[in-house]
Amino acid sequence: MSYLFPTYSRWEVEPDQSEGSVIIDKNGKKYLDFTSGIGVCNLGHRPAVVQEAITSQLNRYWHVSNLFIQEEQENAAKRLAESAKMDCVFFANSGAEANEAAIKLARKATGRKKIITFENSFHGRTFATMSATGQNKIKMGYGPMLETFVYLPFNDIEAIKKEVDDETAAVMLEVVQGEGGIHIGEQAFLNEVSQLCEDHGALLIIDEIQTGIGRTGKPFAFQHFQLMPDIVTSAKGLGSGLPIGAVIGKKELAHFFGPGSHGSTFGGNPLAIAAAKATMEVIFQAGFLEEVEKKSVYLFEQISKELKGIPDILNSRQLGMMIGLETSIDLPILLKELRNHGLLALPAGSNVLRLLPPLTVTKAEIDKAIHILQSVIRNYSKAAV
Repeated sequence: MSYLFPTYSRWEVEPDQSEGSVIIDKNGKKYLDFTSGIGVCNLGHRPAVVQEAITSQLNRYWHVSNLFIQEEQENAAKRLAESAKMDCVFFANSGAEANEAAIKLARKATGRKKIITFENSFHGRTFATMSATGQNKIKMGYGPMLETFVYLPFNDIEAIKKEVDDETAAVMLEVVQGEGGIHIGEQAFLNEVSQLCEDHGALLIIDEIQTGIGRTGKPFAFQHFQLMPDIVTSAKGLGSGLPIGAVIGKKELAHFFGPGSHGSTFGGNPLAIAAAKATMEVIFQAGFLEEVEKKSVYLFEQISKELKGIPDILNSRQLGMMIGLETSIDLPILLKELRNHGLLALPAGSNVLRLLPPLTVTKAEIDKAIHILQSVIRNYSKAAV
């Protein structure tokens, strides 16, 4: 028996080692990891520059609490804020914590309660972030949610026009709904949301937990759409596998999060900060992000070419290194068969196969992954006929 709560449907793979884009299991089998730890290992597994930074910090101190001035925490906050063209950072331990803090900040700053989110969104599993999430399956069995959230269809301009008013504290959205199925915001819709927030004094919160830190070829995905949010949340890829989350905000919001207003015992932990700082030093380089964009174009072109004409692939969506393949194939069966052939991928929504390769993936690894993908899908399609 397991002593763990059965909150996860675990795979049959037990990792033993990992490096770059590869995981090796206890039996010595190698897998191309196109999950990146669910969008966490953006520099691949165990990047040397991050490992070196963590090791250096381990030899200095591990924890002192946020009562102390910590220069590296300030440096990491500066780098993160500047990358988003914003001003202030609060460090937490996870994406859910970051979103929880963003919700608190928006309510306190505006004095309002209503927050608009979207169907198929995912913002976390704390009570507030679960309430913010527009997926009923996340909420089943927990009783009434917080009452101040309103859920609208994503990319529906008329719906958002009717709902944003002078009682709205914030609109909270992902520009790419990762867990919901790789649904990408439309420019006109995002422009409308931004303008409505400005007109009604509501805050625009953009959840970049999965989309941020280079995942789409820019520091943050909202930068593809020329948006100017009030609050941005970040986590996953920020620490290359060490737990860290962050709220990034405009300077006008700083005094609402004064001493005693919010906190976290482990938020901004020195080891996580060392990892985040080293991660950002690599990913936020212009040349690195240009290479990510080039590889993401190549990846999607090859997928489109190799899967063309397969009736079981109903649609495909992509922004940077976030790819969703809508399929009529039973997802658990398909994902297991891909694992049998050495490729790790993820589900999203109800029928979307999600690929989140490391940003450091090579063209040779892309070619190998696509070969496995098309081979498994074509064989399954033939068998199903």
